[in-house]
Amino acid sequence: MLFNSAVFLFLFLPALLLLYYVIPKKLRNGLLFLSSLFFYTWGEQELVVIMLLSTIIDFSAGILIEQGKKKLGLILSLTFNLGLLAVFKYLDFFFENYNSLLSLLGVDSGYLLQLPGIALPIGISFYTFQTMSYTIDVYYGKVKANRNFIDFGAYVTMFPQLIAGPIVRYADINEQLKSREVSVSKFAEGVERFIIGLAKKMIFANTFGYIADGIFMHNPADLTTGAAWLGIIAYSLQIYFDFSAYSDMAIGLGKMFGFDILENFNYPYIARSIKEFWRRWHISLSTWFRDYLYIPLGGNKKGTRRTYINLFIVFFITGMWHGSSWNFIIWGLFHGLFLVIERIGFDKILEKTWRPVQHLYALLIALVGWVFFRAEDLSQALDYLLSMGGINKGILNAGVYLDAETILIFILGFILAMPVYKPIRSHIEAYSKMNFGLIALFVYYLFLGALLFISIAIISSDTYSPFIYFRF
Repeated sequence: MLFNSAVFLFLFLPALLLLYYVIPKKLRNGLLFLSSLFFYTWGEQELVVIMLLSTIIDFSAGILIEQGKKKLGLILSLTFNLGLLAVFKYLDFFFENYNSLLSLLGVDSGYLLQLPGIALPIGISFYTFQTMSYTIDVYYGKVKANRNFIDFGAYVTMFPQLIAGPIVRYADINEQLKSREVSVSKFAEGVERFIIGLAKKMIFANTFGYIADGIFMHNPADLTTGAAWLGIIAYSLQIYFDFSAYSDMAIGLGKMFGFDILENFNYPYIARSIKEFWRRWHISLSTWFRDYLYIPLGGNKKGTRRTYINLFIVFFITGMWHGSSWNFIIWGLFHGLFLVIERIGFDKILEKTWRPVQHLYALLIALVGWVFFRAEDLSQALDYLLSMGGINKGILNAGVYLDAETILIFILGFILAMPVYKPIRSHIEAYSKMNFGLIALFVYYLFLGALLFISIAIISSDTYSPFIYFRF
């Protein structure tokens, strides 16, 4: 079930909210657990069993750890969750590369293995990382094991962030599972955040997606330099507005049910280095890898060489986390390389340069990286980079995809990718306390209503448009 679907907006969400606020507080976690299972089953059907198994295993592992069987509980959790990822996400990748290697070596085709063709459960990368963070934190004594299966199930399956994050750690939400604030102001804040996320998805991400998909469907050799740059800029804006829209909607929905979910984006395209980019992009994932992989590997405490190795390991796995493809691995290592370059001393050079140059550097690296992320395979990615560099002399011009409406969307996209919303919102709140300030507040809420109306109008006439991170 999609957040940007009529079924969710007009049936599932209103009915659930009504029931949630009517029933006793002690039953609310149970309602969230059951409704989240229904939400997931709506699209994934029998694959919900995998998520339930993960929930049961990690719930049991936490109790085992607290009972003194620490290693057994941790091994059980890590083995099961990493095993899920290995089977459902990476087994086909292994078979494919095994067969490619045999073919390259000229081995008889009788030794080739048939690809299993295993379906990838939506959201598996997110909920496995959530539950692993729980058992690791219990192991190190950072949190107590939850002995209420309904509460723990509500945490793992909570539908607002279940499918595409943010990755919510148990330590950040365990107290809210027991007691949380539910108020009119918090609910209104949640509705506002949800509308903004919906508009980002329907008005901006989908528009940029049509342009990026249209350009990337062509042979890169057929693109002019301008068209190639337009395609990757459009994709860069698409993935930002798409993924941050889901996070906005998840955070907004969380507030409607009384939960405070941590932010996942902080305007990454204003970064002045790749290090800063990763402090702003997909924050829940980057901090997860920092706390549960980089630091346990030794972080930067075991010498310079080991620090660089640790960074490459982390970003190799970051690439693998996003998908079983060499493109994702190259994308991860590409970012890891520039983090190492910055640590070697390039960051000191950057600090002395003009700020626009710093921004341009970070944007350029991010854009080149997105080529590997978006391309279907490594060959297409390399050809696309040649077109961006003007080496391929194609005939498809960027003007084919530009008209007054799309140019306006691009301009607004560039503006909204910068931190302009919060200052505007703060000024509106300040004006609302002054004489005639209610007029400003009324106009703002009228604007939100217009965004909601436009988004619903697009939904009613649009085709199926899932969020990009569903595939991860």
